[in-house]
Amino acid sequence: MKRRRLLSLLAGAAMAPHLSLPADAQPAGGCNGPAVLDDGWPVAGRDRHVDHDALCRMADRLGGGSANIHAVAVVHGGSLVFERYFSGLDEVPGHFYGRRVEDVAFGTDTLHDMKSVSKSVASLVVGIAIDRGLISGVDEPIFSFFPELSDLRSPEKDRIRLSHVLDMSMGLAWVEATPATGNFDNDEARMNMAWDPCRYVLGRPVTAPAGQEFFYNTGALRLVSAIIRKATGQPLDDFARSALFDPIGITGAVWDRVRGETDAGGGLRLRPRDMARIGQLVLAGGRWNDRQVVSRDWLATSTEARRKAVDNMSYGFLWWLGDARLQGRDFRWIGALGRGGQSIRIVPELDLVVVVTAGYYQDYSPRAFQTQYGVFRDVLRAVAPTG
Repeated sequence: MKRRRLLSLLAGAAMAPHLSLPADAQPAGGCNGPAVLDDGWPVAGRDRHVDHDALCRMADRLGGGSANIHAVAVVHGGSLVFERYFSGLDEVPGHFYGRRVEDVAFGTDTLHDMKSVSKSVASLVVGIAIDRGLISGVDEPIFSFFPELSDLRSPEKDRIRLSHVLDMSMGLAWVEATPATGNFDNDEARMNMAWDPCRYVLGRPVTAPAGQEFFYNTGALRLVSAIIRKATGQPLDDFARSALFDPIGITGAVWDRVRGETDAGGGLRLRPRDMARIGQLVLAGGRWNDRQVVSRDWLATSTEARRKAVDNMSYGFLWWLGDARLQGRDFRWIGALGRGGQSIRIVPELDLVVVVTAGYYQDYSPRAFQTQYGVFRDVLRAVAPTG
């Protein structure tokens, strides 16, 4: 699959007519500001640095048109300043297995499929394990974590480090699962059916020297999940709950497992307000209230541009990095992006976190990215200083 098509999958996809938002969808709390809930979020009234009327107009357009946007949440200056929820079609867990499409009325308590936003959350989990000395560092050879797979070693594969797993530069052949390859003719599906998924990933042929080029590979997260389990003695989702989610007030998160291992590549379900917690944690350098949950060093390292990716974006350790140009200025953003239009974007210069969830998983035309990214730009216009 072409890498540009992959990025469109992660950042958003065009809204097909059958995914149109019901015209009578009602926002939670209207435009009177976010609801005050007993969830630890400080809620701002009228932030003088935010054009609330512009955000309300944006949300009205989303609610009255064909955009299958499910939620928008905005945090500025550490406070929740805006949120709106809609109704629309979404992929939800099936009654017995798989997924089904269902019309969902979204609200503050609705868990949403994160898709590859899960990868960026896994990056935080890796950082915590390194901070605690459970993993020695990102320069560890990958086979040091998998001695049972030593028969797969070769001079080329021995060059693969944990850092190459985290920045998508392992140099191994991989066909990523997409709507266009929704059958079993992709490596992600074959990995999940394999008796030993890690053996499947590391058994793929070498296509380039490790560290030479960016090539998106969800199989890398199967390795990450196994490494966390080996290092901590817990599945990644259990370690994440105690080491990351509980300290920052995320409750009720669901993280699927595939063949007994946490699906770190895309199995997480969170509420939009909890997505905003992840964004705020990154914005604050890993600190939540009076507790350093993830080290500032790891946040700086993992959100540093390491690989040129696609569409003028870069990639760190499981984080996307880009610039948004507005009013003649470039605003750097750090992003967790997932197929279907899921995104957490952090703009340090503006003390801003923007969360979007959406449901256009099966369509990846250019208009899709423009619509989802357009929500982010609308928020930027409402917050960025003029002049």
